[in-house]
Amino acid sequence: MEAELHQGKTSTRRERQRYVAKDGKCQVNLGRIEEKGRFLSDIFTTIVDLKYRWFLFVFMMCYIVTWLFFATIYYLDAFWRLDLLNLDNDDWGPCFQNVDSFISALLFSVETQRTIGYGSRMVTSNCQEGVYLIMAQSIVGSMIDALMVGCMFVKISRPKKRAQTLIFSQNCVVCPRDERLCLMFRIGDLRDSHMVDAKIRAKLIKSRQTYEGEFLPLEQSEINLGYETGEDRLFLVEPQVICHPIDDQSPFWDMGPQQLIREQFEIIVILEGIVEATGMTCQAKSSYLENEIIWGHRFEPCMTLEKGAFRVDYKRFHKTFEVQLPRCSAKEMEEMRELEGSEFSFYWENGDFLTGRRHTMTDKGDEEEEEEERTRGEGYSDRSGRLIGNIAEERSSDFNGSDYNL
Repeated sequence: MEAELHQGKTSTRRERQRYVAKDGKCQVNLGRIEEKGRFLSDIFTTIVDLKYRWFLFVFMMCYIVTWLFFATIYYLDAFWRLDLLNLDNDDWGPCFQNVDSFISALLFSVETQRTIGYGSRMVTSNCQEGVYLIMAQSIVGSMIDALMVGCMFVKISRPKKRAQTLIFSQNCVVCPRDERLCLMFRIGDLRDSHMVDAKIRAKLIKSRQTYEGEFLPLEQSEINLGYETGEDRLFLVEPQVICHPIDDQSPFWDMGPQQLIREQFEIIVILEGIVEATGMTCQAKSSYLENEIIWGHRFEPCMTLEKGAFRVDYKRFHKTFEVQLPRCSAKEMEEMRELEGSEFSFYWENGDFLTGRRHTMTDKGDEEEEEEERTRGEGYSDRSGRLIGNIAEERSSDFNGSDYNL
């Protein structure tokens, strides 16, 4: 029931606004910007950041406007030189041959800028301004070609699209690892071309009020994913489970399953790396709300060994299974450990998950041993009633035979 509540299946609370959507889009709208002229100072980035429909509109308008602009100049030049009034005069030397209307001037402008050269319309040596206009349009056309082709190439090859094949697990899980309580999520790469120098980091977005009464609506704090030990650098050739140890420096140190449900926060995970094909830096983002953290679950293995090669089953990428875990925070577990001393244990031993004193070699009666066995298994079963120790024993059968799960 608690796992369903964390997954949002039975929760009636309306999902609140995310800071970062699951697909990585930031849910922040910028408004009332007064100095919009700053965008024109970096016109290249402004054009590249446009949506495709607006980008194609700007692409077409750049050429259409220049064609119309120079066509108007050619037509006005012919009008001022009286070329349009002497079309039937064979002795008259026009500036532009066969430019007798605005449509013909427009065709001449397109033919000049695109270097089509049909041959029926041309500039003559009777006027210098015509030669200068042809030179100016050729230079402007080359500049527009360079800008538009460059923007189109950058927009198509942006590493932002590479992030679509980097996936994150739908939920985070909280489970023990190496006798420590850990927050985990899984990431994977769907492409055969791997990310180079991949790095992972996470931020906690949570509101709080300072001692002075100042309200901080979206305060960001770092979540340790192994920066000091280098564990944040990944060799992402198969799905990786990212682990955050919940220690006394963790923001989840004093949070148990009930506190996680009541709290309002958002975990933002950021995966960065270099695209192997282009050498550009790619960044993929996702987020987890408090109701997307499953307490007492672990990710199912999704990789097997088959005839000399490893195989990843992405159908199991998001799946989890239930494990034994006390319903208390990591802080309370540590206090229990200190209270019990060296005899306190938090690990698997002989298929049983121990959360109390270790077994000692003492002479105990059968009734006392049966009571301990009953107490140890009490409250740590899955939804079907099977003990977790039995589940672990069943899952160990997957390792038998020629194929085994990793």
